[in-house]
Amino acid sequence: MSKDWVPTYDVEQLRHVQLERLRATVANVYAHVPHYRRAFDEAGVTPDDIGSLADLGRLPFTTKEVLRQNYPFGMFAVPREQVNRVHASSGTTGKPTVVGYTAQDLETWADVMARSIWAAGGRPGDVVHVAYGYGLFTGGLGAHYGAERLGCTVVPVSGGMTPRQVQLIVDFEPRVIMVTPSYFLAILDEMEAQGVDPHRTSLEIGIFGAEPWTDEMRREVQRRSSIRAVDIYGLSEVMGPGVSQEAVDTQDGLHVWEDHFYPEVIDPVTHEVLPDGEEGELVFTSLTKQAMPVIRYRTRDLTRLLPGTAYPAFRRMQKVTGRTDDMMIVRGVNVFPTMIEEQILKVEGLTPHYLCVLTRPGNLDELTVRVEAHESVPERSRADLGTRLAGHVKENVGTSVHVEVLAPHSLERSLGKAKRISDER
Repeated sequence: MSKDWVPTYDVEQLRHVQLERLRATVANVYAHVPHYRRAFDEAGVTPDDIGSLADLGRLPFTTKEVLRQNYPFGMFAVPREQVNRVHASSGTTGKPTVVGYTAQDLETWADVMARSIWAAGGRPGDVVHVAYGYGLFTGGLGAHYGAERLGCTVVPVSGGMTPRQVQLIVDFEPRVIMVTPSYFLAILDEMEAQGVDPHRTSLEIGIFGAEPWTDEMRREVQRRSSIRAVDIYGLSEVMGPGVSQEAVDTQDGLHVWEDHFYPEVIDPVTHEVLPDGEEGELVFTSLTKQAMPVIRYRTRDLTRLLPGTAYPAFRRMQKVTGRTDDMMIVRGVNVFPTMIEEQILKVEGLTPHYLCVLTRPGNLDELTVRVEAHESVPERSRADLGTRLAGHVKENVGTSVHVEVLAPHSLERSLGKAKRISDER
């Protein structure tokens, strides 16, 4: 590894590494995971058929439903006794998805997280305030061990108790904060409520992940504080946070660490692999995971692959614009919460704390946007702000919405993945 923690490959070297690791991973899961042996046999392919990276497209997809059907340990490629740690999703829509890590997996995860924090601008000796949740959710522990691997001083705050978050930021003077963007907004609100100027804290870098967020949100965060906000991406099924990272110097999308995670973008309907530059659903194959490798895992996240910039050998993924399972169809128009957020941030006096509520009072769906006003906005002016937002959505998104402008702090704050949609049909 080079001294800046990011390996230096040329593209040909990287493709050779990817192919060798892909072939080893495919052989491993075929030999040790009953689901993959059945799925490969049904598709009429074997590990011997993988002669190039293009042959990956012959293999079947893995979905969250597959993981749930094999709950809890059926997707492990090593004996359970060799698994050092398990993480799991919340399971709010069914059985949780369980993922496992060997000792070597945990070392790899710490390395890619250290690499990510370095790319984000973190350096050995920095104090890193980790406000991701700790526990079965991979965010907190992934950030924690990565920051320690880099040589940082970690403050493992986890989420919640927002007044204490502010106190520790003031007292411990961290340079880096790792947190969901929506919860960082709540921290900024609390700073202002306590009379702490966010521009005068020690924070210089915010590493934001676990939920989609827009460039407008970045501008809002950077306007209200003195940090440079960068995006981190990951998901438990592939490894956890640290699958890709935005470079602090460019802030132009997330470099995928392709020596560990091979990305594809597919048409979510036809399943066709799309060329770089076209938007579709992101699919990942893990290349170095031991305990639970995944083949062509459908993330449901929408993005596109672009050439590398800060790290030229590694392709970038555009900021995730939404999820195929978050999409709302409102009178024939496809609407994602991030599209609504983008319009909210154009209206001075509104905050990015909002909820999209779908109802069907008659035969057609109706979308209501509940959004908080800023504390400086008098109650008599809220209706005008709602009218302006509805106009922006109609003009730029293409659908009519009802807008309810609420008093500050009316909506529940998110500590992890933000709740952006409520379906009340």
